[in-house]
Amino acid sequence: MKRFVILLAALLVISVATPAAAQEKEEEVEGQIFYNILVDRFNNGDQSLDTNIDLDDPSAFHGGDLQGIITKLDHLQEMGYTTLILSPIMDNAPNGYHGYWVEDFRKVDPQYGTMKDLKKLVDEAHSRDMKIVLEFVTNYVANTHPMLDDPDKAGWVQENNEDASHRWLDKTIALDQTNPEVQAFLKETADFWMEEANIDGYRFHASDKTNQAFLRDLTAHIHEKDASFFQLGDILDPGNYNGELADLEWIDAVENNTWHETMADTLAKPGAPVETIYNVWRANGKRMGLNYLDSKYTERFTYKLVQNGRNPLTTWKLALTYLYTAPGAPMILQGSEIPMAGKDFPDIQRMVRWNSADEDLQTFAGRIAALRSEYPALKHGDYELAGSDGAMSVFKRSYEGETVFIAVNNDTHSRSVAVEDVPDGKQLKGLLGDNLVRAGEDGEFRIGLARETSEVYVIQNNTGLNWTLIVPLAGIFFIFIVGVIYLSRKQKKAGS
Repeated sequence: MKRFVILLAALLVISVATPAAAQEKEEEVEGQIFYNILVDRFNNGDQSLDTNIDLDDPSAFHGGDLQGIITKLDHLQEMGYTTLILSPIMDNAPNGYHGYWVEDFRKVDPQYGTMKDLKKLVDEAHSRDMKIVLEFVTNYVANTHPMLDDPDKAGWVQENNEDASHRWLDKTIALDQTNPEVQAFLKETADFWMEEANIDGYRFHASDKTNQAFLRDLTAHIHEKDASFFQLGDILDPGNYNGELADLEWIDAVENNTWHETMADTLAKPGAPVETIYNVWRANGKRMGLNYLDSKYTERFTYKLVQNGRNPLTTWKLALTYLYTAPGAPMILQGSEIPMAGKDFPDIQRMVRWNSADEDLQTFAGRIAALRSEYPALKHGDYELAGSDGAMSVFKRSYEGETVFIAVNNDTHSRSVAVEDVPDGKQLKGLLGDNLVRAGEDGEFRIGLARETSEVYVIQNNTGLNWTLIVPLAGIFFIFIVGVIYLSRKQKKAGS
């Protein structure tokens, strides 16, 4: 009887703790700002590794390495990025700069450095409260992998059934994930990198193409090993953002392809209603995932907006405001903050042009990231549309008594939106442009914005007239008037 009571108590603790732990993990993931790195095209930090690079060949290595990421960590921290997602760094076949032609699952590709370099990167990132996530290729290997010549592994592989429209698929062969030996091998590989490098998570490459029963088993295995370990889903084909994958128990977040397409198309067009993005989010079950405007596979957002005659600096400020304040976790592709353009390969995968960075845009990106960190409602709050006028919308996020309004005017001229739920005696304080909104004579709070601008407002006590600003201005005006009078009298005397 005593054992039964102990067992029952343990089960009750698990039933209570598990939902709480899951909620805590979800909040931790959605509190991140992810930065997506294609290692070979990021930054060349160790030129001693450059023997195999060819800058004239877009399909060859271009020199990015792990030391190059270490060199940029301070900059990435200043930009507010909290988790870096690295493209696959496992040893690849020649010219496998993308990381998808794996020849050795337990070795860092020499082009990027060594395991020692990876450990240094992880340690340096952790010292800055940043996390390192590795992209993990579980579906296939290079068609030159040694296992293909090993008779003991004859049942490990099978022909690819995927459309070879992706540039790298033609040199891969699929792993049979229903084979118990393959499953064991991939689990052991997952354990290897967790133990050797102390990394913080995996992004499972092409998780929409993975055997879902195996993916469920693999993620459960990893969760049992480390419940705090991030497990993210990469989607190869945009149409595969489905409930089955997004609802896998131990997958923390999946790339939100549907929302990506709507966000990019809407914000790239002047005068397109921002409310459209909100409506798509609602129609897709309000799923929270990895929200992004750029990816390694699609045309860059900067290219899209320039094609529509928009200013990259102005439009990116609008887009970052929306991206950093919407439900889910923002994910930025390397070079977006420069901002870099490109329609398709190889332009979308060029080396980051660090010398071309726009300081104004980077300052803004750091500012909006800081606001997201400072105000929990921007990460975890309920999300609702407060109102729209033309292509301008105001959104409301509330969390544990904190309310924040986010206004985005994508219109070609000024717009205003009336908002409710602002208590009497309060005012709205703008955090990006230092704007103030007070109740009108009818008690209505109306947020007005110039075209192609955005603002984030918090509720605060109505301080009345801003005397700290008025008094100095009045003093300057008084001195100006006295000076005019003095000069006028002096001129009259001179004339006499």
